[in-house]
Amino acid sequence: MTKWLTKRNFILTLIVVITIFTSIFIIPVSIPLIFSLLMAILIEPLVRFVENKWKWHRKIAVTSIFIFILTGIIVILYYTVTQLVGKIMKVTQAVPDYLNSLAGLWIDSQSKLFQYTSILPDEVIKPIRKEFKDIFESMRESILSLLNYDRVLALMTEIPNFLVSFIVFLVALFLLMLELPELKKMLFRHLTTSTAEKVRYMISKINSVIFGFLKAQLLVSLIVLAVTFVGLLLITPKYAIVMSIVIWIIDIIPILGSIIILAPWACYLFISGDVATATKLAILAIILLIIRRTVEPKVMGSQIGLSPLPTLVTMFIGLKLLGFFGLFIGPFIVILFTTAREAGIIKMNFRI
Repeated sequence: MTKWLTKRNFILTLIVVITIFTSIFIIPVSIPLIFSLLMAILIEPLVRFVENKWKWHRKIAVTSIFIFILTGIIVILYYTVTQLVGKIMKVTQAVPDYLNSLAGLWIDSQSKLFQYTSILPDEVIKPIRKEFKDIFESMRESILSLLNYDRVLALMTEIPNFLVSFIVFLVALFLLMLELPELKKMLFRHLTTSTAEKVRYMISKINSVIFGFLKAQLLVSLIVLAVTFVGLLLITPKYAIVMSIVIWIIDIIPILGSIIILAPWACYLFISGDVATATKLAILAIILLIIRRTVEPKVMGSQIGLSPLPTLVTMFIGLKLLGFFGLFIGPFIVILFTTAREAGIIKMNFRI
């Protein structure tokens, strides 16, 4: 028993406890800072290239690149918000027509039901009518629950939180881009030569993982774009180009994906009476969902160095524990652990 109570084991246990505490309590509230650090590391080669190419001072190079990135973000947000507001206004104007169509469809269904069941006894008709009434009431309650005051208020209160996090992300990104070389020097100043080599190996490995992750996302999104374009070209050629691009952009969001576009579109066409097109859109949505859930773990695993099963497991656990960002943090933690083990910082040479 006493052979386990050594200074080294105590330090390792303390590190594990701190890591668990950080993963549960600190990382979820530090997402903007973590992403700004990863983004600064990702942009660092571009900053060095600009410094060496045009012989600029680091502050000028960082400021120029940051302004370029900020301009791109503003343009994308402006285009997205204006398009979204325009679509919301159009949908709001068309809501009465949608409700009238739904009411007409319901009245028509009731009249047909009464016509077909007029020859049946009351013992059969009453349960059928009751079931239809329950279905209509459940649909009405579902729609009202989606549009209730508490849900809308919760959504509105998340907007300031998002803006604050976004501003923190931008400010932290700019400062980290400026101070990244000094932070590296500060880190390596406290490391021995052998440990410094191991950390350099980890940093280079993490850089390759980040580029591999971006490459994997690009490959999966291009597959989704191709399938969406071909599907919409066969279903609705008029909107194939525009809607395939919109679905391609939205599909980057793992929680929502293409379903958030195709499902309401299919529901609207179904209510309007175009059942054939609505069914085709629903099938396309299912195909895209299957592609995203089956291809993404495999492609991401091949690009970031994890097999598909650990990638899927870590993405799922990260999603359940940390929400949307857990999809990225889960595999990243496993890669960090694997890289530290390969570098010799963490040793797992034990047998049970």
